[in-house]
Amino acid sequence: MADIDLEQCKITSYPAAVLKQVAKPIDEIDDNVRKLVEKMTGIMIENKGIGLAGPQANVGLRIFIISFDGSREKIRVYINPTVKPVGNVETMEEGCLSVSGVFTRIKRYEKCTVTATDLEGNEFTEEADGLYARCLQHEYDHLEGITLANKMSSAAKIVHRKALKKLENEYESEKQ
Repeated sequence: MADIDLEQCKITSYPAAVLKQVAKPIDEIDDNVRKLVEKMTGIMIENKGIGLAGPQANVGLRIFIISFDGSREKIRVYINPTVKPVGNVETMEEGCLSVSGVFTRIKRYEKCTVTATDLEGNEFTEEADGLYARCLQHEYDHLEGITLANKMSSAAKIVHRKALKKLENEYESEKQ
């Protein structure tokens, strides 16, 4: 695996380019990937999240972590995951660390199946429902270059236009 620049590993905000790109597969689980997971865990906990995808940490790789209680001890790692939604669709309020300050109702499937590899290189498959299914779908979207802003209804985009514009302006001023 190529070196991952952990110095550049930080929370990325909408509309950063890395959030719009399809993430690349991880071809080898090595110390770089383990260090990345540690760094991502710190970022997620510091920002009081329950999930974080590689692109949200400024790394365009197919990896995400989830910890429902926001603790380091309960972190689950998903490398090169696939998520297959099933069942009915429900609408619930969601937020996103990369779209700070915006909470909006998002349609997602009530259930899904995830297949991924853990940090030890073991492939696993799990069925998920409720918050777990929603979280898996949300983080998987990040790997596909889809953000909360992309999933919003037209009405929600109007309601949140000032917050989205503020994020866009902050992003532009940081680039200069």
